Amino acid sequence: MRIENIARLGWLALLLLFAGNAWAQANLEVNTPAVAALQSSMQKRFAELQPLYANGAVGLTRDGFVALRDANAVPLAQRQQVNGLVAAENQDRSALYREIARANSKPEWENDIRTTFAQRWIDKAQGGWYYQNNAGAWTRK
Repeated sequence: MRIENIARLGWLALLLLFAGNAWAQANLEVNTPAVAALQSSMQKRFAELQPLYANGAVGLTRDGFVALRDANAVPLAQRQQVNGLVAAENQDRSALYREIARANSKPEWENDIRTTFAQRWIDKAQGGWYYQNNAGAWTRK
């Protein structure tokens, strides 16, 4: 596939394209109103999560979610807010995986979608961010 064509596919299509043979029948252009709304919500929240990834307070889990990795990296007065951000992000991520599977008429793919997203987000993480390796140990990228 030519680079120009890959660029046109968008992040979700690219993710599904490289996910493996199980996705051969997947709709690579999944773009439902629900998916768009979830992406928008997550994108807005990213501005608040980014400094938490950078200082190591929050990390990417091996199962496609985020977690408060180091509570001591967050001032006590802000921990409740950070816990709320993490919970909201995880709620959107869960809904996103479910909606993509539903949009492909393959609800049984939800776990595979979650696994694929987990790896892609870890691959795209910035240097210095923490993620869980396959054994569940926190690793700094």
